[in-house]
Parts: sequence; structure tokens; C-alpha cells
Amino acid sequence: MNRSIAVFIGILIVAGICCLCLACCNTPQAATARGMSVVDSAAVRTCLSVNTHIVDTAVTLLQSGDIVLRRGIGAESTLLAMMNRKDKTYSHCGIVMVEDGYPFVYHSIGGEDNPDARLRRDSASFFFSPVHNLAIAVVRYDYDSVKAGRLRDIVRAYYKQRPRFDMKFDLATDSELYCSEFVYKAVNRAVADTSYIGTSSMRRGRFVGIDDLYLDRHARVVWQTKFKQYLCSQK
Repeated sequence: MNRSIAVFIGILIVAGICCLCLACCNTPQAATARGMSVVDSAAVRTCLSVNTHIVDTAVTLLQSGDIVLRRGIGAESTLLAMMNRKDKTYSHCGIVMVEDGYPFVYHSIGGEDNPDARLRRDSASFFFSPVHNLAIAVVRYDYDSVKAGRLRDIVRAYYKQRPRFDMKFDLATDSELYCSEFVYKAVNRAVADTSYIGTSSMRRGRFVGIDDLYLDRHARVVWQTKFKQYLCSQK
């Protein structure tokens, strides 16, 4: 096994154990044991209402060609966010296409959420779900409608092929794609400019981080926010 892959898997295992411990510590019983009382049902309903409003707001903003970001709760998300070179806020991304009046997100993802590890198409509300996410964002590039139309065709072609998630994070191959690689290659092909979205340098070579997608002169963050967390406590 490639040494870097073995290290990556080892980190995932350790991070998973840590997250399991944190989850156990955040149960109502654990909060009570620490002398803290869990918030009442009204506060939980408020959390749910706020988070629903956040998702609804994000969905209404979306246009074809937008890039959407999210930060997951699990150990894998933490590890993926740490791979960013400049800003470690987000861990996953996808491309928006409005179809029959509703925005859908095309994204490359692996892990337990996607057992077959193939390119997915999900509704925007599902992609933004607060159940497994901490934060979300909407990014818009400066390309025109013609290039956005090309992007639509490219994304659909990728979806027809349904490549698997690239666990090796190898930018040189097209048969498998990690999430930011999919966005990077699809957008750069649509605008016919291989440097439109840039890359980061790592010891293993070039890599596209989630932050490379929005810390870019062609991109602007239209909207971003964090979800209100359910497991709140009061003194």
C-alpha cells in the first residue's frame, strides 16, 4: 500500500474514534452528569426553525453554475477540511444546475454517505441539510451565460459517466475525481482556461483544495452561514 494512503487511512481511524468520544460526551445524559441542563423543547424547535430558514434562504439564491460548499460534522469532513492550504472552513463542494425550476447539486463524494462512491446528483435542500453539516456557502464565478451553458453540458456528461470518488487525490487522472477536482476540471473546461481556477502545491504535487475554489479572483462568496446547533445547554 502506498505510504501516503496508509497514513491517510490511519488518520481517518483516529479521527473517527475521537468523534465517537465527542458524540458520547454530547448526549443529554453526559450534559447532566457535568452539571448542565439540556435546553427545553422550545429551544430545540427554535434551532430547527432557524436551520430550516437557513436552507430555504440558500436554495432561493442558487443559479446554474454556482458552486456550493459545506462543512460536515464527521471525522472525514474534519480531515478533508484540514487538507485546505489557506482556509479550512469547508470540507465538500458541488456544482449547481437548475433543472425544471429547482436547483440540484452534482458532487463527487465517497464514504458512508455514498457507498458506491460515484458522482451524485442531489436536491439542493438535501445537500445543505443541517443534520450532518455545520456550515454552508454559495459561490459564484464571473463567467457569462454562454460558459454556464457549456458547464451544464460538461456536468451532464460527467454524470452520465458517473466516475468514482478519487481516494488517491490524484489530479493527473480523470477516471476518478475527488470533489474539488470535479469542480476544477468541469469549470476550467467550460471557460476554456486551464488556469481559471488555480491549484495548491503539496509535497506530493498539485492539489485542488476546497478553498482554491473561492479564494480566487474569478469567484465571490454570495452567501455563507453556520447552522444553529441542536445540542445546546444552559447553566
